[in-house]
Amino acid sequence: MKAGGADGSVKLAVVRPGMLTTVQDRGRHGLQHLGVVPGGAMDQVANGIANALVGNPAHAATLEFTLLGPELQFGGEALIALCGARFDASLNGSRLPLDRPVLVPAGARLSVGRARLGCRGYLAIAGGIAVDQVLGSRSTYLPAGFGGLGGRALLAADTIPLAGDAVSLARERFEALGQAVAAGSGMLSVRWFAPPLTVLNAGTLEFAALPGRHYEQFTAQSQAAFFESAWRVSPDSNRMGFRLTGPKLETSGKLEIISEPTCLGTVQVPANGAPIVLMADHQTTGGYPKIAELASVDIPAFAQLAPGAELRFTRCTLEEARERRTAARSVLAAVMRSIATEYVK
Repeated sequence: MKAGGADGSVKLAVVRPGMLTTVQDRGRHGLQHLGVVPGGAMDQVANGIANALVGNPAHAATLEFTLLGPELQFGGEALIALCGARFDASLNGSRLPLDRPVLVPAGARLSVGRARLGCRGYLAIAGGIAVDQVLGSRSTYLPAGFGGLGGRALLAADTIPLAGDAVSLARERFEALGQAVAAGSGMLSVRWFAPPLTVLNAGTLEFAALPGRHYEQFTAQSQAAFFESAWRVSPDSNRMGFRLTGPKLETSGKLEIISEPTCLGTVQVPANGAPIVLMADHQTTGGYPKIAELASVDIPAFAQLAPGAELRFTRCTLEEARERRTAARSVLAAVMRSIATEYVK
């Protein structure tokens, strides 16, 4: 399988697509009033760190995959970083270091296996994925079939275009990092790594939520159940929303709601009483009652929950959510500064 284009450009060949591998970036913002949701990477923190590790701007496109990663062949030398869920990954049979920049040789084959912890991985390549922009973003929006590579998940035998200067950028940026460490199979890496900020330890995980717009219209039993019960992520979950299994939630009588705007992290409850946490590809409007809003600071980690994961919601105030968001942004900014410092030594 060739990983280069007829025009001499370097491409990434898909040997095995993995599970729901798509091109993603920061998404399309400012268009929800036109029916276009932001979309983009489910875990924006891991995605941003991956880009920073290879010297890309924050808006560069990456590959996002779920539970089972792809097998890819590089047409030229490339500088890559794999972040997010803890995947078993190897390059030409040697273990690929996670959460750090890795220079891989031309013709190398990267194989990403199953996630051991977490759900979604992000592969950044110096220069970014060079698919065309649609409405200002390269993100794949699966429900409408646009963006990314043909508006769909990757398939075997696809070729993914990389930036025209991807090869020269790879060597130039890696050499700027200073002393290299051999990592096997022709790979070169560094001794340091970025901390994985969004993949939480196994067990019952807790996420902060604020009472939603229709919280007071749910029964007292349902209000208590939402915050006091353990929930599990249903296998019937996707990039649009995570369906949760647990107690049945009910409103205090029939509730007629005119469709109104929804947002990332809204927790809706349809007629069957099973809550749905809206995720990156959520619809722009909805008519189900909203029992809660997930605190934005917890959304990247929530996106890393695999089907079957157990979780609880803890009630928080708007001020508490703001304080946690400020603290998390401070930690992320420190990580980004530390990475940037390595490139300007």
